Amino acid sequence: MILEVLINDSLLAIEIKKSDKKAFRILFERYYKNLLDYTITYTYDLQEAEDIVQQTFITLWNNRLNINSEKSIKSYLYRIAYNTYIDIYRKQKKRNAFFNELKEQALRDRITPDHEALDIRINKLKNVIETLPEKCKEILYLNKFEGLKYKEISEQLNISVKTVESHMYKAFKIIRKNFSEDDLFLCIVYKNFFKD
Repeated sequence: MILEVLINDSLLAIEIKKSDKKAFRILFERYYKNLLDYTITYTYDLQEAEDIVQQTFITLWNNRLNINSEKSIKSYLYRIAYNTYIDIYRKQKKRNAFFNELKEQALRDRITPDHEALDIRINKLKNVIETLPEKCKEILYLNKFEGLKYKEISEQLNISVKTVESHMYKAFKIIRKNFSEDDLFLCIVYKNFFKD
């Protein structure tokens, strides 16, 4: 333990670059709490901050061959954490914008004058999307929240356009089943979700 305290960050960086898992563990234990405290100042949410810090260390390990041992690995960790937060924030913003647009569309089409009932429907839709099979959910997110066309998704995931269409169809089938009693809202969902 005393030896671990004496190992400086530069030496850890050199060893991590050589895929030394013990050096990585020492770095993790050294900076996990500080990174968590730093990240929570952005997220205000412990669970989200923990996810970001975990992703930060995964990113560091996956990019270990690019570590510049001449520069501060601590600064590099903080930069990764910040960039991870920004990436998640942008994705959440896109998702929220999409669902807000869906809500406005439903109000314009007079699906219901009751804002609270509409919020319940939107939340139900979000929950249904979260329960989709992993590949369906990923493709739906890429299409609706990242704005990628089916062809772009097929290239990015190295699958055929037909496979993308099949997953989108499966996603809509599951959503339709959950909103079978709500044809008008389902119509709005279809118009907004399932056109390439």
